Order: sequence, then C-alpha cells, then structure tokens
Amino acid sequence: MFSLLLRGFALGFAIAASPGPIFFLCVRRTLLQGRLAGVLSGFGVATADAFYAAIATFGVAALAAAFVAGRRPLAVVGGGILVGFGLRILFDRRQAAEAPAALTGRGLAWAYVSTLGLTITNPATIISFAALAATLGLGTGGSFVSPALVVGGVLLGSAAWWCILVVATSLLRARMTPAVVRGISTFSGLAIAVLGILAVISAFSG
Repeated sequence: MFSLLLRGFALGFAIAASPGPIFFLCVRRTLLQGRLAGVLSGFGVATADAFYAAIATFGVAALAAAFVAGRRPLAVVGGGILVGFGLRILFDRRQAAEAPAALTGRGLAWAYVSTLGLTITNPATIISFAALAATLGLGTGGSFVSPALVVGGVLLGSAAWWCILVVATSLLRARMTPAVVRGISTFSGLAIAVLGILAVISAFSG
C-alpha cells in the first residue's frame, strides 16, 4: 500500500518538475504577487495532475480515450491561451520592478483556476498517467484502494514540487534587483508565448 503512495508521489513530483510554461508562470507570479499566488497556481496544476491520474488509474477507458482523441483541439486551445498569457506579460513588464502586490479573493481564485485549466488542456499529461497505470497494473477492475493511493500520491508529489519552487523563488527575490526581476519577467513572457506557439504547431503537424 505505502509503496503505491510513494510511487504516485514520485511520479507527481517528477511530472510537475518537468520544464514547461507553468514553471515560468508560477515563478513570475511568486515574484510579482507573492507566495500565496505562486502556491495556488501550483495547486491548480496538482489538481489537474490528480484528475488525469484518477482517469488513468481507475480505468475510465472511455474518458481517457476521449482526451487522447481530442489532443489536437486541446493543444490548440491551451497553446492559444499560453500565447495570450505570454503577450500580456511582455506588455506589462513594468510590474516586475514593483514589490509583490496583495491579491483579492478573485485574483487568488484566478491564480488557481488558470493553471488548472492550462494543465487540463495539455494532452501530454494524460498520456503520462496512462503509462503509469499500465506499469502499475491498475485500471483493470481491482480494488478501489490501490488507485486511490496512487492518485493521492500524485497530488501530494505535485503539490510538494510547487511549494518547493515557490519558497525558493520567494527567497531569491529579496536578493534580486528590480532590473533582474524585470528581466526574468520578460524572459518568462517570451518563453510562455513561444511554448504556446509550439503547442499549436504540434497540434497541426502531429
């Protein structure tokens, strides 16, 4: 039992730690809006990871097939949103020189929902968790407990990575000059936009 929880934790941590647009988005939000915004952004990703892990490990074959079959429109939607995020960051770089701004309840909710939506529209995630289910021999109509442990481990592992990233980023921010923070923000916006363009291109070329 514990080994399944540990395997799920390791997988969730590893997938969350993979370089991607959400990494840059989470770092930027932590720098400009504080730890809470960064943590909630990470928790949005962790929720989506757990959602996909549940589909794969509980053997919801029809739903998993629907996500895989719809990977192209998902990639187009997700890529388009990423391009929009990236361009918005590039056109709003002046905020990078300011201290982290306090967020309202709506802003905190947006931090969570936005990354949840971006991760849900990434079809590569469901493929990763489908491979996990096959490796662990889950999704074959066995007991409820085993898949639940894996899903719980994935949620904890993904959330742990984002908490580590946010804490490390916030500690480094105090040592950064406004020019460095502005440069990181600019790079983040550019990286997010480019990754979004690549996602759209892959949808039509894959």
